[in-house]
Amino acid sequence: MPERLGCLFYSSGSPYARICRMAVLEVGLADRISEVETTLRDPEAAVLPYSPVGRVPALVLQDGTTLTETSLVLGWLDRMGGTPRMLPTEPAGLAACGRVLGLLDGIAVWNRELRRPEHERSPGVIALERTRADRVGNALERDVAAGGYARLDAGWLALVATLGYCTRRHTAWAWAGTRPALAAWFAAAARRDSFQVTMPPLSGI
Repeated sequence: MPERLGCLFYSSGSPYARICRMAVLEVGLADRISEVETTLRDPEAAVLPYSPVGRVPALVLQDGTTLTETSLVLGWLDRMGGTPRMLPTEPAGLAACGRVLGLLDGIAVWNRELRRPEHERSPGVIALERTRADRVGNALERDVAAGGYARLDAGWLALVATLGYCTRRHTAWAWAGTRPALAAWFAAAARRDSFQVTMPPLSGI
């Protein structure tokens, strides 16, 4: 039996955790990293004894060290010898990954705002994040049409997880209708087993 490397805490609805779960599958380390689902924003959350941050992903290593950010977990997978490598090393690859993570951060803010009672929502925040998402989505349409995001790495995983989130849990952003290259890219990427087995639940937003 291969030595266990750690335990990955996740929430099924988190696209950040999904990126890491997909990465574990893609680099061939699923038999060495166990998964535990946790609640979030909950004083009884299973992850809290291991990380006071209380967010996911949270990867608890064998020595008790806990890594709590997506890019840190992906970097650690690279150091464990998983292939393909997840984190790009060249500037263009890093920029591509950062662009998608920036999009995802904005969408997460937008989604949290929509989950508030209507009288507590900020129209200004919603408008800002919708504009940001459209702007980045248009740039990604051009990138993909020019051959970008063809290699399976952190940027690829972040993009498919983000678009998957917006398909099932943040349908307020109708990203696909005017972006045919991005829609075709997503349709092909979504056929991978790692995407299918980490499918989040529908949320209705």
